[in-house]
Amino acid sequence: MDSLKDKINLDRLPRHIAIIMDGTGRWAREKGQDRLYGHYHGVESVRNIVEGCAELGIGYLTLYAFSTENWDRPEKEVTGLMELLVETIRREVETLNKNKIRLHVIGDMNMLPEYAKKELYEALEITGKNTGLNLVMALSYSSRWELVEAVKNIASDVKTGKLELGEISQETVQRYLCTSGFPDPELMIRTSGEYRISNFLLFQLAYAELYFTNTRWPDFRKENLYEAIIDFQSRERRFGKTSDQVQQEIIAGS
Repeated sequence: MDSLKDKINLDRLPRHIAIIMDGTGRWAREKGQDRLYGHYHGVESVRNIVEGCAELGIGYLTLYAFSTENWDRPEKEVTGLMELLVETIRREVETLNKNKIRLHVIGDMNMLPEYAKKELYEALEITGKNTGLNLVMALSYSSRWELVEAVKNIASDVKTGKLELGEISQETVQRYLCTSGFPDPELMIRTSGEYRISNFLLFQLAYAELYFTNTRWPDFRKENLYEAIIDFQSRERRFGKTSDQVQQEIIAGS
């Protein structure tokens, strides 16, 4: 059977893809199982999509794994998620290393239990020199938390004279974000049919193409990823310019 992969223009890949992995709980409920059952099966989707992005040569993949608001979920689910996180990292870090995938984490790490932090820091160190796909896990993350932290740090540096008030620009704000070392996402995918950004990379998604699919996260596989990339490649990215201006720039650059 032909794969959608063959229809992808490898010269026009998004450099950075961000995914809101939604629908695991509903997927489990539809199967008469508890929410943790969905999360366990969602790990297989993570493995499959990371592999798919690495095979294509995508530079950055950010996965929204756990928001700051998720701490308010039932204790059993939160504990189960943390244990699943640790178990998954322990099991997968060797594969990440072998495939030259570098792990990064963004979010409020102080909120994570000590055993989870220990496992994460070890994985970050083990994969730290890898030069392939950059896999960014958003853990205990929310964009409003990130922006508040950035504002606090900017204000502190202005107060101590490290930064002049008049020098503050969009680039300054970007440097104080968790994602300062990464390019902004060009494609954001949300699974399960919800049409929200849910406090995810609000500053960074300013010019991203948004793609929503009804597929629940545990069912999301490489072919679904390819479909999203093909849709992305069919769009004209204007960044506030007119279509004619974009076409003239393409002609001038060719």
